[in-house]
Amino acid sequence: MTSSFSDDLGPIVSSGHLASGALPALSEFEFALSMTVHAFQRWIVRGMAAAGMPDLSPLDVLVLHNVNHRGKPKRLADICLVLNIEDTHLVNYSLKKLERLKLLKGGRKGKEKTVEVTPAGEEACRRYAQIREQLLVKSVRATGADPARLSEIAAMMRSLSGQYDQAARAAASL
Repeated sequence: MTSSFSDDLGPIVSSGHLASGALPALSEFEFALSMTVHAFQRWIVRGMAAAGMPDLSPLDVLVLHNVNHRGKPKRLADICLVLNIEDTHLVNYSLKKLERLKLLKGGRKGKEKTVEVTPAGEEACRRYAQIREQLLVKSVRATGADPARLSEIAAMMRSLSGQYDQAARAAASL
């Protein structure tokens, strides 16, 4: 079998000095992850703009979809936990922005503040989902990507996120 172009050159990375360690594939993963994160953020912002909600940041879009998930009121702490965001003030800013845009509304559960999606927020998420099916899902399906393999990759990425979190905690104690 003939080697591929990338096999001849080694792993595709952005930082060769990081790929020279004991696990070059991790550096390759990190470069691919960085590219994927930026492409994903561009997509969700432009997808939401196409759905009629321009001027939202990537975090605003993620927060809106999370609050819309299952149609139940959410607490700030729960949103941060699910999205794995440490800086609660960033999520709080997004919540306030989405409330000003009338996509979310505040409420209370006992002493705790909650937020829930409004009908306008639900509609924005519905339009986004339609556009996503038409532009992204249709395109990804056309590549022949195996849905089971995508699920395996997602599971591995979630597992690796725990490794990065643990390493971050260790680095903070140095």
